[in-house]
Amino acid sequence: MKFFSRADQSILGRWWWTIDRGFLGLVFLLITIGIFLVVSASPPVALRIGLGQYHFLIRHLVILIPSLVLMVGVSLLDVRQIWRISAIGLLGTIFALMYVLAFGMEIKGAQRWIHLPGFSLQPSEFAKPFFIVVSAWLIARQKDNKKFYGMRFASILYLVVVSLFVLQPDIGMTFVLTSCFLVIVFLAGIPFRYIFLLMGAGIGGLFAAYFSLSHFRSRIDRFLDPASGDTYQIEKSLDAFKNGGIFGTGPGQGTVKLTIPDSHADFIFSVAAEELGLFFIIILVALYGYILVRGFNRIMDSNNLFVVLAVGGLLTMFGLQALVHMGSALHLLPTKGMTLPLVSYGGSSLLSMSMAMGMVLALTRRQVRKGIAQQGLSIRPVGGEKL
Repeated sequence: MKFFSRADQSILGRWWWTIDRGFLGLVFLLITIGIFLVVSASPPVALRIGLGQYHFLIRHLVILIPSLVLMVGVSLLDVRQIWRISAIGLLGTIFALMYVLAFGMEIKGAQRWIHLPGFSLQPSEFAKPFFIVVSAWLIARQKDNKKFYGMRFASILYLVVVSLFVLQPDIGMTFVLTSCFLVIVFLAGIPFRYIFLLMGAGIGGLFAAYFSLSHFRSRIDRFLDPASGDTYQIEKSLDAFKNGGIFGTGPGQGTVKLTIPDSHADFIFSVAAEELGLFFIIILVALYGYILVRGFNRIMDSNNLFVVLAVGGLLTMFGLQALVHMGSALHLLPTKGMTLPLVSYGGSSLLSMSMAMGMVLALTRRQVRKGIAQQGLSIRPVGGEKL
């Protein structure tokens, strides 16, 4: 169905004919799948902690409305507006992260949340997409102006944000942010010595975290040697996969999910496996993979280095979080309280990931014929705008 004619020059008309509607449809499909899984997974968790049966479902639907508005609203912006808003947002989240360390809520040994009326905000969720866009702009600016020390500025920002993550502590977010930054640096064609230096620093940071953070060390030890500690969550998660088999027990018919802590958030992939089976899980994984492929394919012909770096980093964040969530549920990776993007329950995660997808949609709206391979690193923004 065509909502607008091609001659429509209104904001929505131009948006409709320049947006990647296939990508948008896939994102909405993921969100719809998430609603059905939260419907099934959340009531047992709510009843277990003495809340109303549909407490988490109602909260999920309530936060979903502003999330969708935010995604569509951000996708209407142009390239310049995206990085300007990200710069302001990054500054705000840095102050919020400092506030968290001083006055934030402590939950399960970590201090990551700001308590608001009816809502707990996790600033680190928003810091990731803002940092990705700002660092992409700084590095792209250096490629256009050799006298501008964009890589140096981006590295300083990285150290600031990562330090605040580690102090919470939040090693999972640190890992995701570091990986996204490495992808941006790699796509920018920065000399490999800097990439190896960053990788070395990241590996060194993991060793330092292992020996200095007991919570992180416990998770690694339990992953390497299940007999070294409590592995109840992962055992129940694996039981859910076994119980589901190929075709699943049926929507709402899972029994193992009743005993999985945080089955509506950190282990919603396990609930999907138990109730919908292996076939559905393969389809879900393929859906995430296709979104990534479509997103990267969209920037293949872009001659705007900022767009390539920003979208590449945002898609890396999206895919890596999905990989960590799925890998944790299958005991292929150490357990980490990380939501499945656009599917799991989680207000801050849903809002920030919707915003990130809005950024991807906005940055991939315009298409050009020549790519970076043909024009080298002398990049001009799409539409002749100055960064």
